[in-house]
Amino acid sequence: MADHKVHDLTPEDVSKGMDEGRYLLVDVREPNEVVVEAYPGGVVAPLSTFDPGALPDPQGRTVVFACRSGKRSVTASLAAQAAGLPYDSHLAGGMLAWKAAGLPTKTGG
Repeated sequence: MADHKVHDLTPEDVSKGMDEGRYLLVDVREPNEVVVEAYPGGVVAPLSTFDPGALPDPQGRTVVFACRSGKRSVTASLAAQAAGLPYDSHLAGGMLAWKAAGLPTKTGG
């Protein structure tokens, strides 16, 4: 996987890209985390059961992985790339950075 790279995106970039329909945010946190606090408009694909082939069709959008702090999202991106998918972006800092940027969250998954 040495040739695989993961690009860091800021919370502001991801939020704007989602609003503009350019990004599909894939939250790889576990269901017990998502039910407490979730990304509005995100799709949940827990890393514990992660299957790159089961991800929804991004329909022309760039897939951006996200988690709590940015570690699991890198793992998911590398796994997707290893499976031959061009998904090389993640939300740097995860939910912690998202909230620090003052962006909205939702409850209930």
